[in-house]
Amino acid sequence: MSEKTRYSDSELLEFKELIQKKMAKAKEQLTFYQEQIINAGQNEEKYGGLEDGTMTSEKEALNNYAAREVKLIQNLEKALIRIENKTYGICRETGKLIPKERLLAAPHATLSIEAKKSQK
Repeated sequence: MSEKTRYSDSELLEFKELIQKKMAKAKEQLTFYQEQIINAGQNEEKYGGLEDGTMTSEKEALNNYAAREVKLIQNLEKALIRIENKTYGICRETGKLIPKERLLAAPHATLSIEAKKSQK
């Protein structure tokens, strides 16, 4: 039996649903972080603009969390495009299928574990 070269349409549909759920959750998280950043800015104004180290590090952490969510959303959107193109789950280094277990854990993955390890 020959080796599979791509996931079936039904498997791609499963991945699409998983990605859409993860994207919805990531967008909720992003909204939460954005609200926290706004609140931190309003609190800073409320207290005369004096900023202590705690407020600075808190805003910095919130900005980092928000940036991470934005990147995740972008990667998930790219994964949806690969699903539509029927290239989803194909390692961009080896051209082989990324194991389903890896894609379930990291649905935006574009590299197999072997290819990822060889990059290091």
